[in-house]
Amino acid sequence: MLLFRALSALLSYPSGDMRRALPDIADVVRTTTLLTPREQNGLFGLIDELGRGDLLEVEERYVDLFDRGRALSLHLFEHLHGDSRDRGEAMVDLKRIYERAGFELSARELPDYLPVLLEYLSCRDLAEARVMLADCAHILTTIGRSLVARGSRYAAVLQALLVIAGESPIDAAKVPPVREERESLDRDWAEQPAFAGAPMTAAPSAKTTAG
Repeated sequence: MLLFRALSALLSYPSGDMRRALPDIADVVRTTTLLTPREQNGLFGLIDELGRGDLLEVEERYVDLFDRGRALSLHLFEHLHGDSRDRGEAMVDLKRIYERAGFELSARELPDYLPVLLEYLSCRDLAEARVMLADCAHILTTIGRSLVARGSRYAAVLQALLVIAGESPIDAAKVPPVREERESLDRDWAEQPAFAGAPMTAAPSAKTTAG
């Protein structure tokens, strides 16, 4: 599904190619039937922000958000396992799911990176995508709340994913506009399972070029 590919692009490190693709991404968001106008408008706000100003400034905002600590890491298993052996084992299991579906990672990609997961889901059917997103909804909520607390438009992507998963979106009015403590987030979610219900078999005919 093109929507998952569009959301993956919005969460990836900004680049000139991504900015040039923003009109196409906006078209995908505009025509989807999976989101309400509220989620669509949030994504349009992010698209507008990503397209304005100097690319270097956009890159710096991205790094300041996602590369400064665990609370906003887009590596999902880091929220559960940190750097423990359990994270490595969970990534091996997730990589096997990808491989069974014919989805190949590049040498530099980790399977638990959210944009990578969304690329995989863009090659799968909606039912499977919803199951996998629902299984990690607690992590998506954690990241989304931290983004809302920082007033970041990137929160719109997490809100969209929660809605697609059949979960309630985050009520921004109930999120204090302050930085959440990283240790508190880790403690709250450390025992939560991820991808507990993810299908362990997948159709071998699925290809990464599916859209």
